[in-house]
Amino acid sequence: MFFMNRPPILKPGESYTFRKYFELQFNTEDILAELGCSLGREEINLDQSKTINFPNLSEFKEKLVQNLKIVDLNSEAARREVLIAPILLELCNIVQAKLNIEYPIYVSDLLKGNLDYLVLSQSNVLVVEAKNADLSRGFTQLAVELIAVDSWTDSSAEILYGAVTTGDIWRFGYLQRQERKIVQDINLYRVPADIEELLQILVNVVSGSYFV
Repeated sequence: MFFMNRPPILKPGESYTFRKYFELQFNTEDILAELGCSLGREEINLDQSKTINFPNLSEFKEKLVQNLKIVDLNSEAARREVLIAPILLELCNIVQAKLNIEYPIYVSDLLKGNLDYLVLSQSNVLVVEAKNADLSRGFTQLAVELIAVDSWTDSSAEILYGAVTTGDIWRFGYLQRQERKIVQDINLYRVPADIEELLQILVNVVSGSYFV
C-alpha cells in the first residue's frame, strides 16, 4: 500500500473536539479511515418515500423569504437563528420529536464536543451541523459526529442520518452502522427554493421512513 507508512493524522495522546476536525486540513476519507470508517459519495434518493402534506407550507416559506430580506446572513449565528432553527422547529412540531441544541456528548478523547442540533424521535436520530461556509469540511465534522453518536445512542436504527447546512444550502449523509461506512449525498437542497422537498426529507428521516 502506498500510504502504509504514512504518519497518523490523529496524534496519540491528543484531544480532539468535533470542531477540531473541521479545522484539520486533510481529506475526509483519510480522517474517517483513522476512526475505522470508510467514505462513499452517492446520489441518495431521499425524496422517494411517503408523501406528507404541509398545510401551512406557503406561510412558512413566505416567513423564511421575509427573514432573508431583512437579515444579513454574515455569521453562523445569524444563519442558525433565521433559517436553521425555524426549519428544525417546524420539523419537530410535525413529527412530535425533541430538538436538542448545543447538545454535549463524550465518547472518548477523539470523539467529543457539542452537536449543534440533535433531533430525537422514537424511530431515528438526526444530527445537524451548522456552518457559515465550507460545506466540504463541515461534512467532515458531521461524519465524525455521526461516528460518535453511533457509540453514544441506544437507538436500534441501522442507519444514522445527518445534515450539514449553511441555512440556505443543505447536504445530507448517513452512517451505515454495521458496515462502518459514511455515505455523502452528492445532491444539495436550497432554501427557500427547495423547502418543500427539504421538509419532506427531514420528516421521512426522523420518522424512520427511509431504508437504505
